[in-house]
Amino acid sequence: MTAVAYTSAWTATRLAVLGDSTTFGVGDPLARGGWRGVGPLLANALDAEIDNFSFTGARIGCVRERQLAPALLARPDAVILIAGMNDTLRSDFDPDQIQADLMHIVTTLNAQGAVVLLARYHDHARVFRIPGPLRRALQARITRLNQVIDDVVAATGAPCLDLDRLPGAYETSSWAVDRLHPSELGHRMLATGFADLLAGTGCAVPNPVSMVCEGGRPANKAEHIAWLIIKGIPWLWRRGRDLVPYAIGIIIRSMFDGDRQAPAAVPAPVPAEAVVHP
Repeated sequence: MTAVAYTSAWTATRLAVLGDSTTFGVGDPLARGGWRGVGPLLANALDAEIDNFSFTGARIGCVRERQLAPALLARPDAVILIAGMNDTLRSDFDPDQIQADLMHIVTTLNAQGAVVLLARYHDHARVFRIPGPLRRALQARITRLNQVIDDVVAATGAPCLDLDRLPGAYETSSWAVDRLHPSELGHRMLATGFADLLAGTGCAVPNPVSMVCEGGRPANKAEHIAWLIIKGIPWLWRRGRDLVPYAIGIIIRSMFDGDRQAPAAVPAPVPAEAVVHP
């Protein structure tokens, strides 16, 4: 498959936003209620009209089945798509199907003339602390998801924002109180990253994304603890029920691998300072 060839200069007059709660804007609340997020911030930078077809809880299959058709009708010049994390948290995680769906979405939009911007994921465990086995299970799936995204990028030439390398990605201020969604600052960082990607294709970006936050007061420690008790732990329980069987499989495999690879001699004790606690 031939990668997209970009012209030397072009203008994005209409932006479409696809994906899950991140592209829906969760984490960047408006004073009058609702969410803003990366989409409107990027649209302002482009002086573009915006259509946001994303919704919370969306998976890659949802984007193909429910968001792609209306996006095509809107005939966007540029599209941002962030999705896949909800797939990693489900027992029916299927990288091959995710890749087929993502490839279809990107190539269909490309065929209509839209530039599709993708994102590959960071290490969520560095932001949201979860038990060790679940952390390893989730990271294994994120790694596999990133491989899928990399393959689609290699096949289509879609510009891709690497969240793991985004400056400030692991700073607390970049995240909302739930540690799962970007804060206002985090959404501004995403918008800046996508604007830079578009500029790299020759797209005009007349207005730089401001990094000055103008939203509400950041959540304090008590509010974070309250969120963890009321919403965070129930969320972890719901998602854990899908991930736990996979995590158990990882533990069992690692035990057998360890037995096969164990040296005959008794290993030296590990220095205390080298121990990493989950």
